[in-house]
Amino acid sequence: MDKIAILDFGGQYAHLIANRVRKLNVYSEILDGETPASELRDYKGIILSGGPQSVYDEDSIKCDNGILELGVPLLGICYGHQLLAYMQGAKVEADKACSEYGLAEMEVRKAEGIFAGLDFKETVWMSHGDSVKSLPKGYEIIGSSKLGQWVAIANFEKNFYGVQFHLEVTHTVSGMKMLDNFLSICGVSRDWDMDRFILNEIELIKQKIGDKKVFMMVSGGVDSTVAYSLLAKSIGEENVHGLFVDTGFLRLNEREKVQNALKNAGLKNLIVKDASDIYFKALNGIYHPEAKRKVIGDLFLRIQEQVVKDLNLNPDDWLIGQGTIYPDTIESGGSKHSSTIKTHHNRVNRVLELIEQGKIIEPLVQLYKDEVRAVGEKLGLSSELVWRHPFPGPGLAVRCLCAQEEVFPENHIYLEDNINETLKNTDLKVKILPIFSVGVQGDYRSYKHPLVFIGQSSFFELNNLATDIINHQRDVNRALWLLSPNQIESVKVQVSDLNRDRIALLQKADDVVDNFIKEKGIDKDIWQFPTVLIPVSINSDVGESVVLRPVESSDAMTANFYHMDLILLNELVDRLKKLDGISAVFYDITNKPPGTIEWE
Repeated sequence: MDKIAILDFGGQYAHLIANRVRKLNVYSEILDGETPASELRDYKGIILSGGPQSVYDEDSIKCDNGILELGVPLLGICYGHQLLAYMQGAKVEADKACSEYGLAEMEVRKAEGIFAGLDFKETVWMSHGDSVKSLPKGYEIIGSSKLGQWVAIANFEKNFYGVQFHLEVTHTVSGMKMLDNFLSICGVSRDWDMDRFILNEIELIKQKIGDKKVFMMVSGGVDSTVAYSLLAKSIGEENVHGLFVDTGFLRLNEREKVQNALKNAGLKNLIVKDASDIYFKALNGIYHPEAKRKVIGDLFLRIQEQVVKDLNLNPDDWLIGQGTIYPDTIESGGSKHSSTIKTHHNRVNRVLELIEQGKIIEPLVQLYKDEVRAVGEKLGLSSELVWRHPFPGPGLAVRCLCAQEEVFPENHIYLEDNINETLKNTDLKVKILPIFSVGVQGDYRSYKHPLVFIGQSSFFELNNLATDIINHQRDVNRALWLLSPNQIESVKVQVSDLNRDRIALLQKADDVVDNFIKEKGIDKDIWQFPTVLIPVSINSDVGESVVLRPVESSDAMTANFYHMDLILLNELVDRLKKLDGISAVFYDITNKPPGTIEWE
């Protein structure tokens, strides 16, 4: 079977490249970026992934120069593009003026090679701070943007290509065409599909489990339910038990809905544990998102161990099953060179220890959400379950921000004045909120302030302004639009941690949103809709604020904010304003990158 090698330099999208190659029916393998060239001779082509480092740093990851002599096509993406050029004598350097995060327009200078069949102008997706500043010998420019001349380069004689943008993400409109062109240049056979994945995975599951059974951690979401179904198909339903933990951070009336969904999916051996008191006690006085996530992840395992003990089961006879998918691992710093964006509950230290000991089984760990859904459909799960909106394992705990104090960026008044000066020809003004949210910029985690636009505008204008401002302001990684009230006269941060009253308020707001989008028939248009509670009072000394965060995505690695019809949006805001304790409603207009889908 022909195969493509993807060299992993720690970028957020290394496995997404593998996903895209597999979608084109070609088998791909991810290898460490420092893999010796001698071990790459059997591959028909090599792709160099992105990464969070700078190629000119002395300790940055480099690949074996011998790959240049293998005689196979090479494709460098982002860091891989910079590295490919750098290895062959080109200059690469940081340039704040050329930093780009999000959509950009590329001019196709030569529609050949991987650009065969493309238009003169192409929309591409950028996430970089460094740029190639000269051409290696034998190369020519095949694509440029307004901020960079060497956005795409090619050595047609050797079939070496480099692109600064991420062609593997859905937001690069012709990205799959470019990748398809590269695979054709490699001359690979197209004989890989999800049916083959399922058959291979069933055999691997049987080999790993042997005569043991599986204690499956389930949530009622797509990932854990599909993982359960695949395990049950492999070793029989009687050998898979499910544990559903009510953390207290579920949606309104979610426990009953989850129990019914799991039973309908065929999970007969289900144990439900109400651990909400344990979780609220453990999270008392915890404010930082990473600390919250680690507490929650550790507790899941402690509770599972206690349930096993209460049932008098022998732990040596059981493996722990998890519905972990690839974005969980890569955002948690799960590959050798990747940066931690946020620690997922299924990637805390104790979980990693158990993985090393061979006590955890994760049949979907190499897949993305769209692939998981494809597997679910092939296993016969209902469409309602397979296409359910994703919901994070820590639940509303990571959609309920906590704060110890009010923290503005240094010189925030000066910063606001500078930004407002650039907006003088619009009807908008900005404020910076004295709280933090998590983002992902240039494959690194960012923890910065949200910016708020105040005034009348369109989503098109807001999207362009938000992208431009975040690209140039180091203290900001997220942009909001104020929906209610009309103006901001005062901002007050409420010192608060996780407690039942705050979660109850968020559950009500989330329920209003969830019912609304289903009532209006737009729930299928939206991939995920986090409703976020932030401890910020606007024009008042009391109350909190709600942030609406609907997004469009397919794999969670990149996302666009959803452009909701403004008439519908006004109606939704009116419903939320009726809730006691809500002082303001915002709309998150940040794409990913630079903002993560969840706020924490």
